[in-house]
Amino acid sequence: MARPRTFDETAVLDAAAGEFRVHGFAETSTEQLCEAAGVRRSSLYNAFLSKDELFVRALEHYVDTIRERQTAILADDGLRGADRLRALVDVVIAEEREAARRGHAAGCMVVQSFMNPDLRERDERVARILDRDLRARSSLLAEAVRAGRLDGSIPPDVDAEDGAMLVHTIVSGLRVTAQTGADAETLRRIALAGLHTLLTTEPARS
Repeated sequence: MARPRTFDETAVLDAAAGEFRVHGFAETSTEQLCEAAGVRRSSLYNAFLSKDELFVRALEHYVDTIRERQTAILADDGLRGADRLRALVDVVIAEEREAARRGHAAGCMVVQSFMNPDLRERDERVARILDRDLRARSSLLAEAVRAGRLDGSIPPDVDAEDGAMLVHTIVSGLRVTAQTGADAETLRRIALAGLHTLLTTEPARS
């Protein structure tokens, strides 16, 4: 009879993703994972078998969680298309601002994984998760761009797929730039400059 688990698996995946997104796979130790999750090494490996397996599970959980949050923004019919894109950027910058208070950048498991081809080559599941996530996020972004073309907040000649890739690149770039120590206001200026070509009106200044 298998022994019952003494921890919340979702909480462990959240904690593991939190470490992997900041430090990456290679620089995240088992000790860090155990401390962040509040579990013993034996319990961790009884449930997930290995660090590699935990990474795959945490990555899948991470992309599903982030995509759900982004869907709530990018599919919000109460916002104009351009405002959905700005709101997405605002969420990313808010994460970076909060992470900076804790002394590091927020990081991103997806960006970390794309920058480490060894991970994708070592386990084809990582490549599948990343490819599936990229397609899903690109689709969400493209729909937001189309909504903006219809409501007049984005020029009608902007290609939806190109616009989606631009926003995806901006967000990924913000994650990387944040790791250089750039502050939130600098990140915001960078993001708005990148979004400028999609927008017909300037965002209101606070």
